[in-house]
Amino acid sequence: MPSSPYRGRFAPSPTGPLHLGSMLAAFGSWLLARHAGGRWLVRIEDVDPPREVAGAAASQLATLAAFGLQPDEPVQYQSRRHGLYRAALERLLADGRAFPCHCSRTDLAGQHGIHRHCVGGRQRPHPAIRLRVADDTHVAFDDGLQGHFGQWVDRAVGDVVLLRADGCWAYQLAVVVDDAAQGISDVVRGADLLDSTPRQILLQRALGLPQPRYLHLPLLLDAQGAKLSKSLAARPVDATDPLPTLRWLWAALGQEAAELEGIDALPALLQRAVAAFQPGRLRRDAIPAARPLP
Repeated sequence: MPSSPYRGRFAPSPTGPLHLGSMLAAFGSWLLARHAGGRWLVRIEDVDPPREVAGAAASQLATLAAFGLQPDEPVQYQSRRHGLYRAALERLLADGRAFPCHCSRTDLAGQHGIHRHCVGGRQRPHPAIRLRVADDTHVAFDDGLQGHFGQWVDRAVGDVVLLRADGCWAYQLAVVVDDAAQGISDVVRGADLLDSTPRQILLQRALGLPQPRYLHLPLLLDAQGAKLSKSLAARPVDATDPLPTLRWLWAALGQEAAELEGIDALPALLQRAVAAFQPGRLRRDAIPAARPLP
């Protein structure tokens, strides 16, 4: 496990403006980094052009700046780091840990989408590349907030895609390579990525990379108990008036609301938040957003 100094990060995908759920992850990761006296980085995960929205990355960075969440180092863009991913992939291929796969989603439908062996009958001009996952591969780790978590990767996921057939890098490879290259010691993100972590740990082991500490913040839920999506979580936060949203997020993270009352200047509010932040108060369970949102 990593040692000091603490290096955290916030890594949004440029698929739209930052919403309340993404700001919870940004603010939570920023607070934990500041509490530890460490550094906080921002990385734009733009390796999936079909899902990218024009101007979204610039909008996200502007929103972070409006909320006073400034990274300690220059922003990194995954779209400029293809050489790192290619080098990692070539290493895995050379070691026999990765292999080309010509299977389509239709081919794998009979296996519930889980790849354990190739079943495709045709050869694609540009096959996907997968990480070879051995039978009975169980990966477990201790999450900083959610506790012990384990997964039989071969049964739950199968052979992990590293390079898609359309030529796009898979999230799992890019995030592992980038976290190592940037020296990330602590990954703080939403609990929707909790079950991706065993795959990433498996890939870290295959590449001989260090394993960071992980802490997965709870999700925001709507009144029906489902993950907030189009109705609220995807609504852009108001970058022109960040204080109400920051106070809401502060309380949603389990912190004492009174600590930020009466502070009307953004720098003073953030300074007070760092001084008053208590990681032990972080909520583990999902957060209902039934109360009025900012």
